[in-house]
Amino acid sequence: MSVVVEGRALTRDYLVPGSLTRKAKLIQAVKGISFSVEAGKTLAIVGESGSGKSTLARIVALIDPASGGELLIDGKPVDILQHRPTREMRSKVQMVFQNPYGSLNPRQKIGDVLTEPLALNTNTPARERRERAEAMLVKVGLPAEVYNRYPHMFSGGQRQRIAIARALMLNPDLLVLDEPVSALDLSVQAQVLNLLADLQDEFNLAYVFISHDLSVVRYIADDVLVMHKGEAVEQGSREALFSDPQHPYTRSLFAATPVTDIEAIRARVEKRAAMRAAV
Repeated sequence: MSVVVEGRALTRDYLVPGSLTRKAKLIQAVKGISFSVEAGKTLAIVGESGSGKSTLARIVALIDPASGGELLIDGKPVDILQHRPTREMRSKVQMVFQNPYGSLNPRQKIGDVLTEPLALNTNTPARERRERAEAMLVKVGLPAEVYNRYPHMFSGGQRQRIAIARALMLNPDLLVLDEPVSALDLSVQAQVLNLLADLQDEFNLAYVFISHDLSVVRYIADDVLVMHKGEAVEQGSREALFSDPQHPYTRSLFAATPVTDIEAIRARVEKRAAMRAAV
């Protein structure tokens, strides 16, 4: 399979300005991260808050520049600090954000949300833009009739489906998903994860999936990269990391993180109901 995105020793530094009482300080948010993701595969990046995983996601999504190292998309080096990405390059990488309530413009109809990327990046006629948007709505599990509705008329799960549809309008090779299901109820999480898996199979998409929920990572990932204080402390296949984590931080992270097990939750609910019925 072809490598869609590759990072080579990526770094990201932030300068915290000084004041009368303290000196300026350089913070290294990402420290020499290397990885690669093939078409049709998912790399999950996990770690505690402040580990640098979302900063790395923004570099991969071409939102923030790297301070050092090299980022390659479809084998081509990309440095947005030196050269503005072309429309073609922008269309190859799309991002789905965590909050489905804040990522959609409440003043835009759903049709405008979906057709805007086409209007800005292509010469597609208006009629064809609408047809493609309606077809994409159906593909993510929504009726084409919602084209003229507003975001406030939808649930969180439906809004995230719309956000995913928007990300797919330019036929990207790579989706960067930053905690895409963490704001959703458990049952809705499962639906959206199944949708992402189906879309990946259909379009042969590469995913960079940011998450703190290890049950989600275990479900969707092919490979896992564990970050701690900006560094990659361990990376490898999902099976290897979950069956035999090597780094002490990885083991402590796995031990400390609550794991959402829908079957276990259902069993506990049934047990409690049986106990109440027996009283």
